[in-house]
Amino acid sequence: MLAIIGGTGMAQLACLEISHRQIMRTPYGEPSGPLTFGKINDNKVVFLARHGYGHTIPPHEVNYRANLWALQSLDLSRVISVASVGGIRADLTPGMIAIPDQIIDYTHGRKYTYHEGLDRSVTHIDFTEPYCHLTRNGLLRAAKRANERVIDGGVYGATQGPRLETAAEISRMERDGVDMVGMTGMPEAALAKELGLCYATIAVVANYAAGRKTSARAIRLEDAHAVLKQAMVGVRNILEHVVELDGD
Repeated sequence: MLAIIGGTGMAQLACLEISHRQIMRTPYGEPSGPLTFGKINDNKVVFLARHGYGHTIPPHEVNYRANLWALQSLDLSRVISVASVGGIRADLTPGMIAIPDQIIDYTHGRKYTYHEGLDRSVTHIDFTEPYCHLTRNGLLRAAKRANERVIDGGVYGATQGPRLETAAEISRMERDGVDMVGMTGMPEAALAKELGLCYATIAVVANYAAGRKTSARAIRLEDAHAVLKQAMVGVRNILEHVVELDGD
């Protein structure tokens, strides 16, 4: 079974034929909402809205530990995260879809590990490759089948939020090698790695990052929302095909 975590612009999964919803309890509290079970083209899928089904949970208050723990308790093959980002690299224009392969963490104060407490030994995980290459390859194959153009690779910069970044912060991130900026990539990716989940991200460019092109003076959020709405059609197309590949 495939799990999909929907971000901004995807609080619901229109192509999902819902069978039931299930409230989950975890040692880390409650997830963002009930898990929604169903099928896409006769293939089993579970969906979770990262920000809640009414989009009421800001990025820094998402219970990432509970979300991933709830998903790993199921018989999952892989987890796909859908996230909106701002484009920094020149080819990451609004409406583009990217499958990042690296991440830089600029967040702070979030619950970022399961390995804590005086009763537990110190545990390190290898995070050289933060995303599962099998899941990434599945997304790229699905995009090709769906005739959807995607960018293979890129560095995701995870910021704290909920405010957007300053132009100077984006310039610093660009010098760091960041290609796209979002608020939910961490600690989600690291927690998935700790749990051994095959996790990858579909990043949807909603707008140019602060100080870039049409966002030179300000980011027009209403324009970003309109771009997301249109781009999510392509994302759903990719998801329909990746579910078929996963079922095969």
